[in-house]
Amino acid sequence: MTQPFSYLDLVQQCGNMRVRHASPIPSAFDNEKLVPFFLSAAPSSPAIGLLRPEIVRLLDEANQQSGHNIVFDGVPSDSDIPGLGGKNDRISFHASIDTPAKRSAVMKALCERWRDTGIYPDIIGPGKWRDERYPVYRNPFGQHDYPAADAGDNDELNYAFEMERAACALFGIVTYGVHLSIYQEGVDRALKVWVPTRAKTKSMWPGYLDNTVAGGIPAGMPIFEALVKECMEEASLEEDLVREHARAVGCISYYFRTSKGWLQPEVEYLYDIAIPPNSDASQFEPKPLDGEVERFDFMDKKDIDVAMGAGRFKANCAAVLVDLFVRLGHITPDNEPDYMNIITGLHTRFDYDLWTA
Repeated sequence: MTQPFSYLDLVQQCGNMRVRHASPIPSAFDNEKLVPFFLSAAPSSPAIGLLRPEIVRLLDEANQQSGHNIVFDGVPSDSDIPGLGGKNDRISFHASIDTPAKRSAVMKALCERWRDTGIYPDIIGPGKWRDERYPVYRNPFGQHDYPAADAGDNDELNYAFEMERAACALFGIVTYGVHLSIYQEGVDRALKVWVPTRAKTKSMWPGYLDNTVAGGIPAGMPIFEALVKECMEEASLEEDLVREHARAVGCISYYFRTSKGWLQPEVEYLYDIAIPPNSDASQFEPKPLDGEVERFDFMDKKDIDVAMGAGRFKANCAAVLVDLFVRLGHITPDNEPDYMNIITGLHTRFDYDLWTA
C-alpha cells in the first residue's frame, strides 16, 4: 500500500518550487531558465515576477505587434534568453509605461488577447478566466495600499498595478488570499473543524476538500473585508458574527508550481473562529450559498488527518490545516520529527533574494 502523506509531504506539495535550486519534489521544470520581470529598466526597480522562456518569447511578439510603441524593455531574442543571473536580465515595462493605470491597461490588453487566442487554456481558457483584478505590489512583503479615488494616477504607493487573477501565474507574480478555520475543541482537546467539499463544477481542484472559508483579495479591498465578503458568499456566515468572532492569527507563504510549470508564489492571511464553550454552535455552522461548495462537514481531526494523508485536500488548504494544528499544539517539536522543516516550509520568502542575484 502507498504510505499516507506526512505533514511535511503536504507542506512540500504546496511549496514545491525553488528558485535556482532543485525542488523538494523533483520536477521536469527544475532546470528551466527563468527571467526576472521588473517594473522598469532602472537599476533600483524591484522585481515583481519571474518569466518562463515561452512567456519571454510572447513578450517579444507583443513588442513586434505594437509597432513603434514598444511595450516591454530588455526582451532578448529567442536564441538569447539568459535566465537568472544573465547579462540581459532586465525585462520590464517600457519607460513610457510608468504609472499604475498604464501598466494595468497593458496587462489587460495582453492577457485578454492571449485568452481570446486560446494559447493557455489550462490557465486563462474558458472557465479559468476569473474576471477579477488582483493587485501587484512593488514590494511583495510590503503594505497592501491602494490609491484613493481622487488621487489620480500617481506611482508613489507600494501598489504598482492590477491584472487578471488567473493570469498572475503566467508572470510568476505574488498573489494574496484569506483563509478562515472554524473549529471547536472539546473534552481532552478533541478538535473538530468545519471542512467544505469543493463543487465538482469548480475550474480548479473540483471535488477536493478545502478550508472553512477561503478566497482571493481583490485589488483595493482591505484584507479583513475580503474575508467578510467570502464568509457570506461561500458559507452564509453573517457579517456581524464574523466581525465579532474572527481573529487574525498569522499567515503562511509558499511557492507553488503547477503540473504545467506555471509559477504561483502566494501569501494566505489566516483567521480563526474558535466556537466558544457552552455557546449555540449552530450559529457558527457554515452553509453553501454561491455554488462553489457542495457541502460542509464538521470533521474530527483524526478524519482530517486520514483525508490529508490520502491527498484529498487542495494543496494550500492542507498547509493551512497543518499550521492550525501547530498553533493549537497538536503538532509539537516532541511528537513531530520534521517540526522545523514544517515551520520553515510554511513561511517562505519565495527565494526572492535570488530573483535578481
